[in-house]
Amino acid sequence: MRPMSPMSLMSLMSLCLLLSCGGKSDSGASGDGLDGADGGDATDGSDETDGSDEADGSDATDGTDGTDESDGSDGTDGTDGVDPDCQLVSSGYGPAGTVDITVEVVVEGLFVPWSIGFLPDGAWLVTERDGQLRRVEADGSLVADPVAVLDVTGSGEGGLLGLALHPEFPSNRLFYLYYTREDGSVDTNTVERWTLAEDGLTATLDRVIIDEIPAGLYHDGGRLRFGPDGMLYIATGDGRDPDSAQDMTSTAGKILRLDPDGGIPSDNPDPTSPIWVSGVRNSQGIDWRDDGRMVITDHGPSGELGRYGHDEINVVDPGDNLGWPEIYRCDAAEGLRAPAMTWRDAMPPGGHAIYRGTEIPEWQGDVLIGVMGFDSPSQPHLHRITLDEAGQVTLSETYLRGEYGRLREVIMGPDGGLYVTTSNCDGRGTCGSGDRILRVGRRPTAG
Repeated sequence: MRPMSPMSLMSLMSLCLLLSCGGKSDSGASGDGLDGADGGDATDGSDETDGSDEADGSDATDGTDGTDESDGSDGTDGTDGVDPDCQLVSSGYGPAGTVDITVEVVVEGLFVPWSIGFLPDGAWLVTERDGQLRRVEADGSLVADPVAVLDVTGSGEGGLLGLALHPEFPSNRLFYLYYTREDGSVDTNTVERWTLAEDGLTATLDRVIIDEIPAGLYHDGGRLRFGPDGMLYIATGDGRDPDSAQDMTSTAGKILRLDPDGGIPSDNPDPTSPIWVSGVRNSQGIDWRDDGRMVITDHGPSGELGRYGHDEINVVDPGDNLGWPEIYRCDAAEGLRAPAMTWRDAMPPGGHAIYRGTEIPEWQGDVLIGVMGFDSPSQPHLHRITLDEAGQVTLSETYLRGEYGRLREVIMGPDGGLYVTTSNCDGRGTCGSGDRILRVGRRPTAG
């Protein structure tokens, strides 16, 4: 029998500013009716590529829904017009960045690595979407035998996704996994806590933290992060049920906040609910600024309600509602938060990290986003965003365009490097000899 989660009963409850980002727009980037949700395999008809799904039969060859969106909403659709602080990028993604960086391939031979956890001994844990938890030694060698194998659902965008180490991992060996499993006739997303053996080669289930997070063929979210407050944050998707993002009795389409044991913190916006932020479509990226505000990236629509594209970056406060599906683009509505920036041409974004290394001082405090792309080999890239104190975008530029394929996880390493996983074996890229992990930095050259 599976251990009971503290949250298992939740399922029973019932212009925009026209911006070219300081330079000429990129070419060859447009939404085409494929899914930017989360990198489903091409064999199942899903795609995590541009914020839309082939499965819905929609045609978005120009990345739009047939309307002129250069000035956002006029308020006739039930919104309050345009949020003046939201920046709409009407074409492409922005200019190529000019900061000097170096990229090292540090791990090879992986299969859709989704999340990384850095261990105190210098080794890493890496989740692969097909259910294997892998160990990478400090020298970058991949241990042949997996640390654990989870029984994950075999279709769509689900699988073994997020990973986070307990803040006190050196003393308790605990870590957390987010994965999609079959529950009778339906799929569900679950977060479990595991214990890593002292030798780091095997792990055992400790307990279920939260289960029965609604799952779908697409839009399963999956990112796990511990915040600066020591709480566990969980990004979930809407599971292809847009209205669930506004349903405060559902854990779908939310950012959840729990304590390390799975309890609801008393200082949550609602002390009886794990919901920290609502109105999310399919987030795979969360991190925190120095002022404590959370930065969220989210995937834009894929044909729902005739909408396409418009992936977004948001700077949020506890209890914020990002508005999906009530608003998108730079639409404004009372009680709903518009994004800081949204891209008409879908990206879509994978994970992101706020840069806190010392090797690239020009990036200090900036948001670095893995972009998966889909439409052309030059579309995937690493995206840099600079935010001002108020949370508005002051710089947006691209790096590594088309150089390494689809990019998913982005995380700061304990050595000050920025680590990025590729996602070329998910059915939407060129797998070759397998996916890789990159280290982005600017190490001093010898001699």
